[in-house]
Amino acid sequence: LSAYFCFLMTALGVTAGAHRLWSHRSYKAKLPLRIFLAAANSMAFQNDIYEWSRDHRVHHKYSETDADPHNARRGFFFAHIGWLFMRKHRDVIEKGKKLDFTDLLDDPVVRFQRKYYKSSVVLMCFVIPTFVPWYLWDESLWNAYFLASILRYTISLNVTWLVNSAAHMYGNRPYDKYINPRQNTLVTLGAIGEGFHNYHHTFPFDYSASELGLKFNPTTWFIDFMFWLGLVTDRKQAPKEMIQARKERTGDGTA
Repeated sequence: LSAYFCFLMTALGVTAGAHRLWSHRSYKAKLPLRIFLAAANSMAFQNDIYEWSRDHRVHHKYSETDADPHNARRGFFFAHIGWLFMRKHRDVIEKGKKLDFTDLLDDPVVRFQRKYYKSSVVLMCFVIPTFVPWYLWDESLWNAYFLASILRYTISLNVTWLVNSAAHMYGNRPYDKYINPRQNTLVTLGAIGEGFHNYHHTFPFDYSASELGLKFNPTTWFIDFMFWLGLVTDRKQAPKEMIQARKERTGDGTA
């Protein structure tokens, strides 16, 4: 249970934080929530918020081209993990410089996390998940470290990478059949709502990254709960009429 709780916190730091809040600005979050999401993002240990969001914006702008950091047209392995073992293609760097990321560094939470990223990762990703079970209920350090820290971290990494690989290669395209990203149910289950990828690339500004009310999307539930608490405002959504018109115009007819 402790490991799974850490997994959910890790996932939210990426899905609700670096992805939907900072990369796409699909909603606004007040300071306490931004602090929580930054801490959760450090637990995820997938580069700091600025770097993650920068790469993701470049990915959307130049999807499936050489300027895409994890271009799925280069194969499953490259899109999944291989891109992290190689120097970025020159197009990623050159075209990425043309995008504006100043809004990210305008956020003091992003600046603070970036400045102290290494220390925050050690604390959030490894020390706390290991220390809490050992201290509170006498779990062995061995079990706490390898389950709540290492195994949880490994699974969370691969779940995130599957959005870049599997969700760009396997599944249907009910919103836009002319782009690579797909709807992938298994990725949705693992990545707590991020597998509706054809929808997301068609309507990247939508805070839910899926059609509301119809899909399993724990990240959306979390954002909605934070809205109810007054910590979230300005949730952006694609109108139903826009979604239906896009399905009829460019969808593959599977929705």
